[in-house]
Amino acid sequence: MAGRGSVVSLLALPGHDSAKEPPQVSSRFLRAWHPLPISARMPARRWAPGTQCITKCEHTRPKPGELAFRKGDVVTILEACESKSWYRAKHHASGQEGLLAAGALREREALSADPKLSLMPWFHGKISGQEAVQQLQPPEDGLFLVRESVRHPGDYVLCVSFGREVIHYRVLHRDGHLTIDEVVCFCNLMDMVEHYSKEKGAICTKLVTPKRKQGTKSAEEELAKAGWLLNLQHLTLGAQIGEGEFGGGKMQHKNLVRLLGVILHQGLYIVMEHVSKGNLVNFLRTRGRALVNTAQLLQFSLHVAEGMEYLESKKLVHRDLAARNILVSEDLVAKVSDFGLAKAERKGLDSSRLPVKWTAPEALKHGKFSSKSDVWSFGVLLWEVFSYGRAPYPKMSLKAVSEAVEKGYRMEAPEGCPGPIHTLMGSCWEAEPSRRPPFRKLAEKLARELRSAGTPASTGGQEADGSTSPCTQEP
Repeated sequence: MAGRGSVVSLLALPGHDSAKEPPQVSSRFLRAWHPLPISARMPARRWAPGTQCITKCEHTRPKPGELAFRKGDVVTILEACESKSWYRAKHHASGQEGLLAAGALREREALSADPKLSLMPWFHGKISGQEAVQQLQPPEDGLFLVRESVRHPGDYVLCVSFGREVIHYRVLHRDGHLTIDEVVCFCNLMDMVEHYSKEKGAICTKLVTPKRKQGTKSAEEELAKAGWLLNLQHLTLGAQIGEGEFGGGKMQHKNLVRLLGVILHQGLYIVMEHVSKGNLVNFLRTRGRALVNTAQLLQFSLHVAEGMEYLESKKLVHRDLAARNILVSEDLVAKVSDFGLAKAERKGLDSSRLPVKWTAPEALKHGKFSSKSDVWSFGVLLWEVFSYGRAPYPKMSLKAVSEAVEKGYRMEAPEGCPGPIHTLMGSCWEAEPSRRPPFRKLAEKLARELRSAGTPASTGGQEADGSTSPCTQEP
């Protein structure tokens, strides 16, 4: 987990900065954690090295050799001690290593898609005032919900229980902002709820207890429970690097950009590891043939293939694989990143958003995305890599590319590209998806080429500290 002063990359999620999809949840709605009694401090099973865990209590005055931590910190298990009730672990924020008791830990849960999760479980949609009154029973000062206004479409109503009555406050939508008194304005409903939970201002009482809509779960509570909710105060915000959909499960691989956690602040943000050398396109363009040799190009290609092989083994589809979405670390490891097109469904994607020059024909025409369509994109990525960052299908319009590919056109080899690599590109561009090789085979062939170039191939195994990638699940 990123610590105070850490530099991280932020991936903003679209649709959560509007009035209807607000981003912030009051910290008072988080589930409280309490240390377990001594008798309950033994875990049900032992954790293997590399397991990510969450600390359940605070330990700020460690003895020599022990690890200091606060409640909710993330640590990675390095090894179990002989006593069986202690572990040596590495703290994500401080980078320090030390001993801590097994009873102070619980395993960090994987993220998974849940349609019941809501950033605003107190939002009940279009219900009448009478229905709101019924929902806010029995009376309780500070019990509240928000609903759409039936009489004034586009506006909202904040319904608050106070003094055995329910008071309805019309929330006006003015110039892209929300307001009750036309004095204090908010970007979204979440900001409004946060504000009035701290001070009553123009309403009768502070908001205390949200009336949760039946069938919903608080996304903030669930993220906190799973150990993925980060404290904004512990981060230094840099530039926003992209936007995408949130979802996916826990994955561990050195060639995937690591997910560190989630922040709810003026939008919903995914906090990702900072990969210092930027994207692969710019890396290659700014260095060129003089500084990057063929062996290094093969190494980058192998890294991407190994990362995609891992996603393929999990039946996950990236849908926007391109050199611009590959990041290069300080030690020259290429990592698959950017999930701007990743969604829970295979179809229904706005075709205007598709990167035509990288997208397989069956995905362009019929919206059929699979690991095989990712393989097609990987072939284009190989062309980008061995052309040192040139744009594919040079001097061709998007329409011309689409028509030419449909008629069987395939790009020629970039200058200086080894013949076997161009052959590999061609295998990725087979018109019939089933004839395209799996990423496992692509990685094997690239590893052989790398060995023949006189450079040992990297193994591309899993990292101990974990990596999470929100991609598309194949049915």
